[in-house]
Amino acid sequence: MSEVSVSRAQRGLGDLLSLMRRLRDPASGCPWDAEQTFATIASYTVEEAYEVADAINRQNHEELLDELGDLLFQVVFHARIAEEQGLFDFADVARAIVDKMVRRHPHVFADAPRELAGENWEVIKAQERRRKGAPEAASALAGITRGLPPIKRAVALQKRAAKTGFDWPGVTGPAAKLSTECDELNAAIREGDTAAAAAELGDVFFTAANIARHLRIDPDQVMMDTNARFESRFRAMEANAPQAGLAALDDDTRERLWEAAKRDERGS
Repeated sequence: MSEVSVSRAQRGLGDLLSLMRRLRDPASGCPWDAEQTFATIASYTVEEAYEVADAINRQNHEELLDELGDLLFQVVFHARIAEEQGLFDFADVARAIVDKMVRRHPHVFADAPRELAGENWEVIKAQERRRKGAPEAASALAGITRGLPPIKRAVALQKRAAKTGFDWPGVTGPAAKLSTECDELNAAIREGDTAAAAAELGDVFFTAANIARHLRIDPDQVMMDTNARFESRFRAMEANAPQAGLAALDDDTRERLWEAAKRDERGS
């Protein structure tokens, strides 16, 4: 990054920090912004992160620029609340992540072998957890945040467990397990046991995530693609339905529209 780029970034960030101070001012700022807390904006932070991912997935760089700004605004928002409470400020946040990244990249900033980059990362993270003295730090599963989306956390748990040898040797194991879990789900449904069905459905999801991990497929991306296909097909059904709409049709007609939408999608 050139000195000009650094200067522009500094000015932009300075403007953003000043903006946040103004918005949070209880006398002359925005009443809504001024009354927010860590807890009340946490869901917005998560939402903005997903909107960044969506813009990337759609390769919409104009929207990506806008969404990254929204996400940065959330970081500045949290930092400002913390500063007002005397906890830390934005400079502390920036310094902490710089220090952490330098510490976790000894193959860049020290003399560790570059080929051990991934291994060093996990070792250093484990050391950091032990230094923090977390009660569960001795567990191989320590430090996996509970705030992750459930499917992502499932994969993270599986990856960490696999490092201890607790894993299937290949994808055929979890694939066979999925069939077993589906059978158990169907049995719970037949028995009308909702609680058991919920537990078995969770096992199905967890096993499906395990299959994705073994295939090196991102399960979140799989679901985003599946959702997009469903939306595209359903909108095609709506477009091809009579004026009365889908709700006025019988099941067989709706099924024919669905199959037609699938054929059109495949171009056949």
